[in-house]
Amino acid sequence: MAQKTLLKGRVLSFEQSPFQADPDQAARLHEAVLIEDGRIGAMGTAQALTAAHPDAEIHDHGARLILAGFVDPHVHYPQTAIIASWGKRLIDWLNTYTFPEEMKFGDPDHAAEIAGRYLDLTAAHGTTTMCSFCTIHPESVDAFFTEAQARGQRVVAGKTCMDRNAPDGLRDTAQTAYDQCRALIGRWHGVDRISYAITPRFSPTSTPEQLEAMGALWAEHHDCLMQTHLSEQTDEIEWVRSLFPEACDYLDTYEKFGLLGPRGLYGHAIHLEPRERDRLREVDAALIHCPTSNTFIGSGLFDMHGLMRDGHRIGLATDTGGGSSFSMLRTMAAAYEIGQLRGHPLHPAQLLWLGTAGSARSLRMDDRIGNIAPGMEADLVVLDLSSTPAIAQRVSQADDIWEAIFPTIMMGDDRAVAQVWIGGRRALG
Repeated sequence: MAQKTLLKGRVLSFEQSPFQADPDQAARLHEAVLIEDGRIGAMGTAQALTAAHPDAEIHDHGARLILAGFVDPHVHYPQTAIIASWGKRLIDWLNTYTFPEEMKFGDPDHAAEIAGRYLDLTAAHGTTTMCSFCTIHPESVDAFFTEAQARGQRVVAGKTCMDRNAPDGLRDTAQTAYDQCRALIGRWHGVDRISYAITPRFSPTSTPEQLEAMGALWAEHHDCLMQTHLSEQTDEIEWVRSLFPEACDYLDTYEKFGLLGPRGLYGHAIHLEPRERDRLREVDAALIHCPTSNTFIGSGLFDMHGLMRDGHRIGLATDTGGGSSFSMLRTMAAAYEIGQLRGHPLHPAQLLWLGTAGSARSLRMDDRIGNIAPGMEADLVVLDLSSTPAIAQRVSQADDIWEAIFPTIMMGDDRAVAQVWIGGRRALG
């Protein structure tokens, strides 16, 4: 007998991208969604689904909004404990906060504690899938995947590879990085809902030999994603130029070693040269916008409008702990504010799409997660659109669904998250 659960409420599913169609018409509202054996069975009217499935367990959420769980395609779970550390530029921030914290993750118990804490915090904010950098320690990868597997989560992660410009104890070599990543892929990739991402941190912390080894590994395991950083800050770009004087630009330091491709995820991508934009679009790589991190560390303003206009594949991410919040709602709000500063504010439908279907698309997983449709995996978040008095009084004046949703995007936090479902199982609420 199939296990059935019926969620009643305002069920939002995207029928097309709000960047390619009228945002007001991109989504459809239903009255209920059926979960059956961990997947979406159907959407429709509450009356019809109740009648068709009298054996289903019912959760009636009234006027609450039910949508796909949030997808966060660029995070650093080992930085959980140092989130909101004060006042540094990127390279200083890494040396002052990040690297000392990451030194601790050779201890499996510490890695397991932080992995569990991170997944609990993100679930409380409605995030059901993420793509994480780990540390150079294989133990950090095992810990994250073990904790995610116990929760039944679809996650992506990889051992961060660095063999220069990092402290003693946080450097591997080209060969050990290759060997350890290859072993981790064999142990974890494709197990349950787990995927591996080949993860050179960024060009400055990898020698050409290590980048070449990672490119070779990706060619051998082309179904893996590859994640790294690109053009986050101007002084970082100058550093890359000094380390790779023969490269024509930052992207070239990846491309020449086989680290540019359609399953590549390039975090930040703020200060791109015209050639870089063209090549990233040609190969259909994913650019990951990290707005709270970009403002917190003073990196710059991502060109969402121009890149979307040109046809780029784009996801939206917290970048915790460089990003200042675990919340994808707060991340959407920051993306809206950056859009305003660039003269192109984002519609609420575009913000929600970026945090769900768009980010799933960046991970090449939009056939499984990021939307509510029959056959999709049942990762869902239920939002209370009147979670605080300030939000409720604004919503009382709303004339349509997008006007009702927008205050929660701009002012909402974990108090707005009423319930979370992961793989068809209730994880929160």
